[in-house]
Amino acid sequence: MPAMCHPIRTTGLRSLPALVVLFVGATLAGCSGGDFGRTRADMRNDDMHRWIGAEATASIGLRSSQFQLTENERQLRDLAYPLIEPPRSRPAWKSVFGNYQPLPSPWRQKVVFDRTMYGRTLIDEPHRSHTSRYQQLIEDVRNDITRFEPFFASAGRVIELDHKRNASLRMVSELSPREKADAVARMEENTLIVQWVQQCLEQRISSYRWALERLVIQAPDGIAADADRLIGELAALTANAPIAAQPVIGRAITVKG
Repeated sequence: MPAMCHPIRTTGLRSLPALVVLFVGATLAGCSGGDFGRTRADMRNDDMHRWIGAEATASIGLRSSQFQLTENERQLRDLAYPLIEPPRSRPAWKSVFGNYQPLPSPWRQKVVFDRTMYGRTLIDEPHRSHTSRYQQLIEDVRNDITRFEPFFASAGRVIELDHKRNASLRMVSELSPREKADAVARMEENTLIVQWVQQCLEQRISSYRWALERLVIQAPDGIAADADRLIGELAALTANAPIAAQPVIGRAITVKG
């Protein structure tokens, strides 16, 4: 009996390579932000927070320095970012999977600071109990207190070295206008970063107090006293910051709201 020979259908197979290419392309595109949406490895580099100084100077019409960052200046920017980013400004899933974005400086922002945003986010988020909301508030305040000393210790070192830099400008031989401009611009950057953090700390304290007041009237709890004590500690630290950066633009930053 002759063997039954059925021709192989190749129409679908011809389109298979195209489908594979489309699938692989879509997969790679989905990973452009890193595995599972995390910040890409090439975004995490030594100068990933360099933009903070450039944003601060550009926002008031000044040019940023072209000098490379020193180790102390790099550390200053790294320590500034967690204090600049508003607390609980991202949903939990974005905190896990990464949503790193530059932030506008206070000199560029046109909208008046909203001290209620943190509290409304804290209260509206699903929690097992009101006690957990108090605990989250306490954790956020404690994190700021923990970050306070390292940042201002770093700022102290940078500002002290900038004083020496400024004094040395008169003694450098054959100092070009470009070199002097970059040196001055870097000192302005560093000062503006310290001012930026100081304002953010004041805003956080105002937000924390508003949130605590709403928690107390909605769900009174003895743990509120612990939160109030920590907020007072952060306020005292901020009011007596070891570094008093002189305003670059001739006026101090004020917090409205």
